[in-house]
Amino acid sequence: MKLRVVTHSEKETKELGRKIAENIKNTRKIIVLNGELGAGKTKFTEGFLSYYGLEKEISSPTFTIVNEYENEKTKIYHFDVYRLLDIDEFYAIGGEEYFEKGICIIEWGEIIKEALPNHYIQIDIESEEDNEDKRIFYIEEK
Repeated sequence: MKLRVVTHSEKETKELGRKIAENIKNTRKIIVLNGELGAGKTKFTEGFLSYYGLEKEISSPTFTIVNEYENEKTKIYHFDVYRLLDIDEFYAIGGEEYFEKGICIIEWGEIIKEALPNHYIQIDIESEEDNEDKRIFYIEEK
C-alpha cells in the first residue's frame, strides 16, 4: 500500500523527511528517492538529517556518489547514483556494502534497483507544473 503525502513548500518537504526519520526503527534502513531533477530529493534528505542533528552537514553527493554523515548513534550514507553509467559502477565502489553499515538514502535509486536488498522504503516524488512548491510523495515499503 502506498501512502500519499502532499507538501506545499520546502519547509513542509523537510518536515516530512524529519517525520520519516523519527519513525525509522531499524538503523540499517534503505530509503530510495525517485523523482525528476528539482523534485525535492535533497530537501527531503536535509529534513531527514535534521532529526539526527546533521542538517548543516548536507551537500549534494552529485559528484562524489556518496556522502557519509554520523553522530554518536547513527551512520547515514547519502547516495546520488544519477551519474553512474550502469549498475556495475555501483558494485565497483562497494555500494551494496553500505546497506549493512547504517541508514542509506539513495537518490535516483531506480538506476540500481537490482542491487537493492529485498526490503526498503521507496519514495516517488512528483512536482506539479502549475505550482512550483507543491510536491506529491508516494511512500511504500517494499
